Amino acid sequence: MGAADIGGSHITAALVEAETGMVLHNTWQRNMVPATGTVDEIIDAWSRVITGCYVHQHSKPVKWGIAMPGPFDYESGISYIRGQNKYDALYGLNVKMLLADKLGIKKETIHFTNDAACFLQGEVVAGAAMSMNEVIGLTLGTGLGSATFQNGKVLDAGWWSMPFREGIAEDYLSTRWFTKRYRELSGNTIDNVRQLLEVSDRLLLQNIFNEFGHNLGHFLLQAISQERIQLVVLGGNIAQTFHLFEKALLHCLTQAGSNTSVKPAVLGEQAALIGAAAAAMEEQEVHAGK
Repeated sequence: MGAADIGGSHITAALVEAETGMVLHNTWQRNMVPATGTVDEIIDAWSRVITGCYVHQHSKPVKWGIAMPGPFDYESGISYIRGQNKYDALYGLNVKMLLADKLGIKKETIHFTNDAACFLQGEVVAGAAMSMNEVIGLTLGTGLGSATFQNGKVLDAGWWSMPFREGIAEDYLSTRWFTKRYRELSGNTIDNVRQLLEVSDRLLLQNIFNEFGHNLGHFLLQAISQERIQLVVLGGNIAQTFHLFEKALLHCLTQAGSNTSVKPAVLGEQAALIGAAAAAMEEQEVHAGK
């Protein structure tokens, strides 16, 4: 089984053992993607990484599970991503067909699933959310991904466009909020959170992360006000800075009387690969049972 995780600026791919659902690390491939490039540039970049994970194996995978950010028609494979500084060139196109043609495989062998749902599925199966029954998963990066796990099922929550403060949730809980806020407070520009971590003004840095923690806390209180949630699992590149916003986030939650736990993910990029493979295998079993 092949699995891939398509992010806003990169793609990771590997083979996953069907019996155990575990990633075969000797097949792991990762590379950057020209997300603002042309259709051919994007599809070529994805294909190189996907092909690279099985090029030295005895046979090609017969099925591919791919974690993909939204908005996206996951069944038909059409992208509706626009205005997020990524994959605009693919808007309205049948990505499943384009990728299948490039890889030389049938489009029916590709199964797309929401990336946040894949991430949470992986963490439920083998990570931070094992043995939990009511869980929310958020992926914090170039965009905001969200998924819920309840009654044994993982579902895409689609909270990125939820009205929040003066805009929508993704305006405050993604890379672009950090770059915008740093420019407002310092007059300088950065491209991503990694560059923010390198700034010399450590007080300004911590103040920005405190503000982010408060934003995330208030968003969670709004999103889960009607839900009984045991755990929130945070993934994505921004979650790697959890130690910088954890205190502000938890203070916001406890002040409001919430006892929901928040943890960073433990599987890293493996989570989405495990989840994408599991979703593809589940679909295969459903069709086999018909």
